[in-house]
Amino acid sequence: MNKKEFIINPLGYVRHNGTGFYLELLEKYAGASRGLEGFNYINVLWWANLTDGNEYRAILECEQPYKGAPEKVGVFATRSPGRPNPISLSSVNVLSFEKGKIHVAYIDAEDGTPIIDIKPYHPSLDRIRDVKVPDWCSHWPKWYEDSADFNWEAEFISAR
Repeated sequence: MNKKEFIINPLGYVRHNGTGFYLELLEKYAGASRGLEGFNYINVLWWANLTDGNEYRAILECEQPYKGAPEKVGVFATRSPGRPNPISLSSVNVLSFEKGKIHVAYIDAEDGTPIIDIKPYHPSLDRIRDVKVPDWCSHWPKWYEDSADFNWEAEFISAR
């Protein structure tokens, strides 16, 4: 392996089947979810394959993506999938487990999106008490659970 390159293989794929969302693990990784049953939230790292092209990987700054944000924002200050390495992170509510599948309440990824890692959400590692954010997004929900009722469409100027 070249020290300047990394190899990432999908562990499985995000699936939407009309009735819900689930993470379908490749058979050789099915055993890797053993022990997750006690967690009701997990962090899913996924490859934003729909924006994995040179034009998207070259994006370093965005025109004002959110109302009230600066005129230009670096992609590291956004959750945009268009970025040098199209890696995305979603914290998801686990509904149930079955062999090779993890059923989740929702995930902001498309059907067929490659999953590159799964980690348990643990409050002692993933929750921070005193978080500071810029003024332009300080009115956004403070908790994940409140995000479902927030009018996110009113926050975005345009989507790339």
